[in-house]
Amino acid sequence: MCNTRIRNDCLKKAARKSKRIPLHKGRRSRIDELAGDDGPDEAVALILETLPALTRLAERHHLDLLAYLLGMTQMEAEEHLRVRSRRKLS
Repeated sequence: MCNTRIRNDCLKKAARKSKRIPLHKGRRSRIDELAGDDGPDEAVALILETLPALTRLAERHHLDLLAYLLGMTQMEAEEHLRVRSRRKLS
């Protein structure tokens, strides 16, 4: 059992090593390759393409808050494109 003096040390969780694989220097991520050097409208279009699959994945694993936030992100992206297209028509 822990004494009072070192109690905080006993309650701490053991540190985990990251399972992420770091990107190598000079190497672009898949998203960077897909998005290219296009403008914000193309970035929003790419995000809109990927959101439904991400939302389904979150729902399948009962990640309700994440699914909700992805839905909100989709609505925001759609609104961005609507507003942008109205400006271009003016």
